Amino acid sequence: MSAWPSQRYEEWSATCDTLHAHTQVLGKLAAELAPPEPQLQHAALRLTARGWETLPLPSPDRTGAFVVALDLHRHEALVETSAGEIDAVPLVPDRPVGEVTRDVLAAVTNLVGDVEIDPEPQEVAWTVALDEDTEHATYDRHAVAEYFGMATRAAQVLAAFRAPFRGRSTPVNAWWGSFDLAVSLFSGDPAKPPSDDFIMRNAMDSQEVAVGWWPGDPKHGGAAFYAYAHPAQEGFSEADLGVPGARWDTDLGEYVLEWADVVAAADPLALAVSFARSAFQHACTTCGWDAALAASAESTPPPVR
Repeated sequence: MSAWPSQRYEEWSATCDTLHAHTQVLGKLAAELAPPEPQLQHAALRLTARGWETLPLPSPDRTGAFVVALDLHRHEALVETSAGEIDAVPLVPDRPVGEVTRDVLAAVTNLVGDVEIDPEPQEVAWTVALDEDTEHATYDRHAVAEYFGMATRAAQVLAAFRAPFRGRSTPVNAWWGSFDLAVSLFSGDPAKPPSDDFIMRNAMDSQEVAVGWWPGDPKHGGAAFYAYAHPAQEGFSEADLGVPGARWDTDLGEYVLEWADVVAAADPLALAVSFARSAFQHACTTCGWDAALAASAESTPPPVR
């Protein structure tokens, strides 16, 4: 029986929304302070052994660097400076996102100087500003722990998939807008963004294949891995990836592999990695990627000699 954790999205959706909102505060700080990178990589967060966190950000008062983290073991939002100063904001049941947001920003100001963020939430169904949000206050510690266990396993899948690739790729990013984990592998060729809004024209200006995982949302009521190509060519959606449970989801416009199928497998890691690799190779074939570059994702040539 699989030792991989699992929980149904509908059983923790309220906590999921609260946690998602907390990650947006971290992401807003990164977007404001980090040096801009292609594909908005500077705004991405990381999943670490303690939870979600920023990379080191330049302190507004120019005294060094700082990190903001959601410690999902201690259930705290942490602000930690390169000088060793730490301030913690508890994450507890029935504490609204607005209160946590204001306390986190106050901790940042106290330790490293003033910073202003755009408090408008992104890519979510609600519109109230993060620092005024009294709606999202559900925080079930057990559900958060189960989510973190799932996310950790998913991040290991994505890291194993991207490791041998010899082209440009991202690390395993934790995206606070869509609340997912993802890696992108790039062909080196430019691409036309699907629209001219700020995010699309900056994030989608290169040919890529993205593979990721999300814990479920109102559109897709369960955790799953996904894969897509940009720009997708004719015939991309028609493949049988040869991976048990993998399918094309017309509504999402992506290949998906449900988390339930992964955890039920004799070797969940192997099944999930095979999904990522199969989707990538199919994308490379249909989108005309360089064959040698595509082969490197299969460890040909090996990443380490």
